[in-house]
Amino acid sequence: MSRTGRHFLQIPGPSPVPERVMRAMDRPVIDHRGPEFGALGREVLAGCRAVFQTEGPVVIYPSSGTGAWEATIVNTLSSGDKVLMFETGHFATLWRQMAARWGIEVEFVPGDWRRGVDPEIVEATLAEDRARDIKAVMVVHNETSTGVTSRVAEIRRAIDRANHPALLLVDTISSLGSADFRHDAWGVDVTVSGSQKGLMLPPGLGFTAISEKARAASRSNNLPRSYWDWEEMLKPNAGGYFPYTPATNLLYGLREAVAMLLEEGLPEVFARHRRLAAATRAAVQGWGLEVLCQEPSEYSPVLIAVLLPEGHDADAFRRIVLDDFDMSLGAGLSKLAGRVFRIGHLGECNALTLMGALSGVEMGLDAAGVPHQRGGVLAAMSSLRAGDGR
Repeated sequence: MSRTGRHFLQIPGPSPVPERVMRAMDRPVIDHRGPEFGALGREVLAGCRAVFQTEGPVVIYPSSGTGAWEATIVNTLSSGDKVLMFETGHFATLWRQMAARWGIEVEFVPGDWRRGVDPEIVEATLAEDRARDIKAVMVVHNETSTGVTSRVAEIRRAIDRANHPALLLVDTISSLGSADFRHDAWGVDVTVSGSQKGLMLPPGLGFTAISEKARAASRSNNLPRSYWDWEEMLKPNAGGYFPYTPATNLLYGLREAVAMLLEEGLPEVFARHRRLAAATRAAVQGWGLEVLCQEPSEYSPVLIAVLLPEGHDADAFRRIVLDDFDMSLGAGLSKLAGRVFRIGHLGECNALTLMGALSGVEMGLDAAGVPHQRGGVLAAMSSLRAGDGR
C-alpha cells in the first residue's frame, strides 16, 4: 500500500528520534583518540549523570540494554550467588534467564503480570534471609510488556528496614528520561538503561550507573568479563575516552538528547509523560476496555497495555491499524500475545501526537469490529484540558 504523511510509531520503544537528534548525528566521524572526542566524551558522561540523577559514574557501552544487563551481572555477582527477582512481566523473565545462564541462583517470586514488585514481600524475604545468602534484589522499574511501574524508592526502604546488605539492581531501559527515577536518592546500586526509549536515540547504546557499593562488589566477584569490565571502561572515561571504538555518532545524538531533556527540565519531562498517560487511560476507560495494570500507584507514564475482550485477537487488530492507518502499536509479549496491545507515549511525544494516535486506535477498533463505546478520544481531550496526571 502506498503511504503518505507521517508514520505513527506508538510502540513503547524504540521511540521516534527527534529531528534535533537526527541532525546532531549527521556529522563526520572524528578521531576517537583525539582532543575533540575527549571533550565530547566528557560532556556526554556528565550529561548522563544528570539524567540518572547521580554523582557516581555512568558507563556507556556500544550495546543494547541487554548488554548492560549482562555487564551488571558479571561485574557484581559470582557463580552460585543467590538473587531475589519478581515475575512482573516479559523482561523480568528474560533477566531471570540471563542470570541463570551465569550460574546465579534466582529466587523468582511469581506474579500475574498486572502488578509491580511488592515491597512488603521484599522486606519479608530479606528478613528471613538470616544467613545473608541473597546478594542482590533485581527489579524492572517500568515493565514494558505490561505498563506497570514498580515503586523503587519503597523497595529501597524495604531493604533498609530488613537491614540487609543486598545490592539493588534496577532496569530502567523503558523508563529513564520518561519516568521519575533517582539513582542516588533512591539508593540504587546499579541502574541499567538503553538509548532507544526515553533518551530518544536509535538503538545501540547501553548504560550502567554504578554506586560505590556496586563498584566494590565488582572488585571481589568471580565472574569473567572483558568487554563488560567496568574498571577497564572507567580508566579512560576519566579523560572522556573509551578502551575500544565507541559509537561516535550515537554519542553526538546523546549529547543533543540530554540537552533537550535538561532544557525542558526533568520534572517537566516527567509531568508531561504523566499527563499523556492519564489521557490515554481516560481513552481506554472511555472505550469500555480494560487497562492491564491493576494498581493505580503503579500506572506507567510511558505506555498503556490494553486488554481486548475475549474472542478478539489483539495482533489482528494491530495489523488492521497498521494497514489502514499507518500506525504501529506494541504487541503483547509471551503470555500476553494476542491478548493486549500497547500504546507508547514516550520521548518526543506531546498532546497533539497522542490525540492523533488515540484517534487511530478508535478508528481501528471500529474497523476491526472490536466491541467498544464511543468517546475515548473525547475523554482523553477532557483529561488533557484538565491537566490530569500532574
